[in-house]
Amino acid sequence: MSTPTASTPTRKPPVPSLYPPEGWGAPKNRHGHATGSIAGLPVGTEIFSADNHISVADDIFYERFPDDLKGAAPRIWYEDGAYMVGMKGKAWTGGDFGRVLMQYDDLAGASSNDIAARIRELKEDGIDKELAFPNAVLALFHYPDKALRERVFRIYNEYMAELQERSNGHFYGVGLINWWDPKGTRSTLAELKSLGLKTFLLPLNPGKDDDGNVYDYGGAAMDAVWDEIADAGLPVTHHIGETPPKTPCENNSVVVGMMVNVDSFREQFAKYVFSGILDRHPTLKIGWFEGGIAWVPTALQDAEHMLASYRHMFNHELSHGVDHYWREHMSASFMVDPLGLELIDKIGVDNVMWSSDYPHNESTFGYSEKSLATVVEAVGPEAAVKIVGGNVKTFLGIS
Repeated sequence: MSTPTASTPTRKPPVPSLYPPEGWGAPKNRHGHATGSIAGLPVGTEIFSADNHISVADDIFYERFPDDLKGAAPRIWYEDGAYMVGMKGKAWTGGDFGRVLMQYDDLAGASSNDIAARIRELKEDGIDKELAFPNAVLALFHYPDKALRERVFRIYNEYMAELQERSNGHFYGVGLINWWDPKGTRSTLAELKSLGLKTFLLPLNPGKDDDGNVYDYGGAAMDAVWDEIADAGLPVTHHIGETPPKTPCENNSVVVGMMVNVDSFREQFAKYVFSGILDRHPTLKIGWFEGGIAWVPTALQDAEHMLASYRHMFNHELSHGVDHYWREHMSASFMVDPLGLELIDKIGVDNVMWSSDYPHNESTFGYSEKSLATVVEAVGPEAAVKIVGGNVKTFLGIS
């Protein structure tokens, strides 16, 4: 075996894996077993998961649509271990999506049925507070009738606000807004704020207008929508999960789909930086959720390369360097990301947020204390306090 010399760099030892060889199993078969303070964190540190999910158990759209529109309302029902969303008994959440829902919807706290059970399960896993994104309701993002779609979003926001109120500060729901019409953007944002919701989910794929043209977030036609979002003063969230594989996969298609999903932020990241969205709306705050943080240094590096290579072809000149847009406007969440934590100096301690992703398969539910301990080990207790709770509260504008 050769001996390292001055010209032979030594490699860091690999980070020990958190994962048992047999895997963690379905979340519905896991349980939390936190024993108190996480090793290394100051006593009393509040653990705030920046990205969890909740399944709607009640048939809220049918119940809350007016009588003359009930026939057009999406339905929610329980079937084979999951809460389905669809119409006329046909689920829009079938296939791999439905199979994944069946892995966790039977957890006592996974659905909106019992918010007290949810708080208890999270506490048993060491988590005090959470920001909760939709599950199956994401299937309604591109509901074809835009007026009914907006009605659906308003009902969902009201329901999230009700859960938030019942949780006594433990649960914060992510709302949904109209992004296809500036007037609708203004009214849905105003209502969302009045309900007490702190942020909203904007799709990575905004779809098409009534003439079949694809919405371009970075185009002039969308600036009025961004004006309304900026005026509202609420942070924008983007989440993985909208990007199915481009080709079929016979074996282990669920995990192949997830490998595609977790790498879905680059196009929208590039639009924020290069299309001038942030130059024209310098107060915007953007959060990237469930895609980890290790993607950030490579995205910044590649953006610098593209800037140097193509700047002579630009029709919009950047007002700042690439790194400015990340540092001043963006943050991202992760569950287990040892590589990202190794690169934390390039990402920024203030720009990352730990999350459990409860109750998903890839969540840390059942081993959150181990994931949290890796954060302390990587960055030290002072920075870890920010990452495991402080930064998401800053993002949401709560104390």
